[in-house]
Amino acid sequence: MSKQDFLVELGTEELPPKALKNLSAAFTSGIEQGLKDAALNFGAVVSFAAPRRLAVRIEALEAQQADQEEILYGPPANIAFDAEGKPTKAAEGFAARAGATAADLQTGENGKLMIQRTIKGKNTVELLPAIVQNSLDKLPIPKRMRWGASRVEFVRPVQWLVMLFGSDVVDGEVLGLKAGNTSRGHRFHAPGEITIANPAEYQDKLRAAYVMADFAERAALINEQVAAKGKELGGEAVIDADLLDEVTALNEWPVALAGSFDEDFLRVPPEALVSSMKEHQKYFHVMKDGKLMPNFITIANIESKDPAQVISGNEKVIRPRLSDAAFFWDTDRKQKLESRFAKLENVVWVNGLGSIADKARRIGKLASRIAAVTGADSALVERAAQLCKNDLVSSMVYEFTDLQGLAGKYYAEHDGEHADVAAAMVEQYMPAFAGDALPASQTGTLIALADRLDSLVGLFGIGQIPTGSKDPFALRRASLGVLRLLVEKEINIDLSDLIDWAIGSDWATAPKAETKATLTEYLLDRFSAWYADEGIPAGVFQSVRALGITNALDINRRVQAVHAFNKLDAAEALAAANKRVSNILAKNGGDKVEARVDSALLAQAEEKTLTEQVAAKQQAVEPLMAQGDYSAALTELAGLRVAVDAFFDNVMVMADDEAVKNNRLALLKQLQGLFIGIADISLLQG
Repeated sequence: MSKQDFLVELGTEELPPKALKNLSAAFTSGIEQGLKDAALNFGAVVSFAAPRRLAVRIEALEAQQADQEEILYGPPANIAFDAEGKPTKAAEGFAARAGATAADLQTGENGKLMIQRTIKGKNTVELLPAIVQNSLDKLPIPKRMRWGASRVEFVRPVQWLVMLFGSDVVDGEVLGLKAGNTSRGHRFHAPGEITIANPAEYQDKLRAAYVMADFAERAALINEQVAAKGKELGGEAVIDADLLDEVTALNEWPVALAGSFDEDFLRVPPEALVSSMKEHQKYFHVMKDGKLMPNFITIANIESKDPAQVISGNEKVIRPRLSDAAFFWDTDRKQKLESRFAKLENVVWVNGLGSIADKARRIGKLASRIAAVTGADSALVERAAQLCKNDLVSSMVYEFTDLQGLAGKYYAEHDGEHADVAAAMVEQYMPAFAGDALPASQTGTLIALADRLDSLVGLFGIGQIPTGSKDPFALRRASLGVLRLLVEKEINIDLSDLIDWAIGSDWATAPKAETKATLTEYLLDRFSAWYADEGIPAGVFQSVRALGITNALDINRRVQAVHAFNKLDAAEALAAANKRVSNILAKNGGDKVEARVDSALLAQAEEKTLTEQVAAKQQAVEPLMAQGDYSAALTELAGLRVAVDAFFDNVMVMADDEAVKNNRLALLKQLQGLFIGIADISLLQG
């Protein structure tokens, strides 16, 4: 079967830079899936994405679908023909629906009428327009737009369409555009039309017209150019991955240029300057010996004959931005951070839950209570709580919202606050995302923990519980933050107590009665995702959760111990034995069975051996359990495997003698009790 390369390019007005990479991937994936659904084989797939175009090249695409054999079944053969052998209406109707005649009818092995036919494969060019259109229809575009009098909708107005199969233009229409073989070059360097003779020359033809169509190639070039400019300046350019993608999506023909700004601006916190350069101007900043240099690197979309003019223009643009940052910095420092607290009284946190000032007071109250248990400095915790939200009403954070916390840290340091209090201004937001670092200071840790618990209790208390994909207050992230802080910072306080303390705060709207139960369940559910990410089987966590423990630190220690135990050779047999023990006890009033074994009623060697070993293990694991060393305890209990196997192989628990039976049930109760003190390992079975 013949094969040809296929090229599709959709030309548009400038596409959203932050979405370009995802749009390109989805467009390519959609076309690939469409070809697979059409049972068409193809070779390598190459994506192209630039500010004004999405394109895909498919190599060695089959020119036609293969013919397919199809079998259609109809009514039973015994009602398909009358006594004279003529087809009945049922048979004729089946044949008509299949586009056949009664003469084509056969009887299948299942006793039903059957029509076997060959469906001729379609030419690929007939299928391509619909495949491309379908892929575009499914692109992840939150809001589509219309333009002019057209009813067509897309993320941006479309301008041209190239569709080539080999050297032939595909006869079709997509998004209201008739396919052709004409693309367009760089908007300024080569604004004219470009004829693409075949898919193989696409990339080179565009390059000659000052368009580097390959996204990855442009990103690599920008990375290389920016790094080189940084070295020329005597420092190191900081290349943020997201900024690199955005800049790559903004330029068809990238050229890196370095500029500078007044060194006086370096008195402003570097994060504010970087935010101005990065967020507003899409500039890369340069560091030397850990300090910001008075330079920036911008990416121009033209190869200027006078780059000095371009650099000068950028320097003029960045100056007012940096001047604003300097003004906010100087203005904010004229008053102390603590003086801003009063303004928080007028800032609503959540309707029904009071102001941010109310929230800060609750954080202080809860964090102080936690400090009393953990031995932290309550005075520092209370001071940090009083200041932690104050920078939200500063000029700097109003203009640069991403500096909240960081601005507070600088202002606290300027005011001479304790180092831990200043650090807590930033650390209250940690961890901000999965895998993020945790607070370094104890003060910051308790503020971060209290802040999240306050949010969870308050929002759950008024029924704002995440559902499905909706989580407007990021409570899933807050929940994982609580668990990480408790576990990784080894805070040995029960969730039940923490939630009670938070509920007991001063609330404008009293939390609902079911808040504690609902929130506790929700928090424990988050452990499932945590352990799944760590590759820990679900049954391991469930074996611990079955005990009803709500101390996060204790839960994690048990889970890690059970996970290690589950890898031992003895684990499977002991889990199965515990499952059997649970079933036997459940059928024989397990809750009422007393774990008291009468040695006088032990008749068989296997039950005597098990009794002795259970008693020995009880003594061995008791100090380990007291220390919380569950891993060592389970390793010790793994030694029961041989005795347990021998018991179940040779001893009949349900003996005819009632006293003997009850004595053996008591022994099983003792055995179960050894493990259930750590986890219900019967849940590891299967």
